[in-house]
Amino acid sequence: MPTAPLFRVATSEDADRIAQLHADSWRRAYRGSYSDEYLDGPVHEDRRTVWRERYSRIDPLMYTLLALDPDNEDGPLLGFACSFANDDPKWGTLLDNLHVTGDTEGRGIGRQLLAASALWSEREHPEDGFFLWVLTDNARARRFYEHLGATDEGAEESEQPGGIVLGHRYVWHSIDPLRAHAPPNIEA
Repeated sequence: MPTAPLFRVATSEDADRIAQLHADSWRRAYRGSYSDEYLDGPVHEDRRTVWRERYSRIDPLMYTLLALDPDNEDGPLLGFACSFANDDPKWGTLLDNLHVTGDTEGRGIGRQLLAASALWSEREHPEDGFFLWVLTDNARARRFYEHLGATDEGAEESEQPGGIVLGHRYVWHSIDPLRAHAPPNIEA
């Protein structure tokens, strides 16, 4: 049985590792939704620019949690989640990113990152709700969020780096279904 991951809050020193996993995950999950030209080309450099920019300034509304291999904390990430509090006046905190490596899918790391992010939002921004966007074509992710208590509150088109996509807003009207999945070993 694999060792339980170590969880800790990201710092600016983690930006490039986050970008690498972000790009790898998009290449795996968004093939067919984003252009092949983008996914096979500038996706990694684009994600590196985004993450370095995010960490070039302090944003108290951003919370990024990492899942690490406890035997190799400086190695590749196992997963990460990034949330922005007060992102939307109606829906509240946006879970902007939730990604795990392909070889760790199914180990519960995504559920733990999701739960920890929702609990952070509830603790730090109790007036906020909790939501995310999921591409229409990402049926696996949509089932995952529905299984964890989210409801589909409608779809909208948006322009993303990989092209125009249709995404669904998934909302937790209560984060109670997520509480049982929170990791026990989060380091602040």
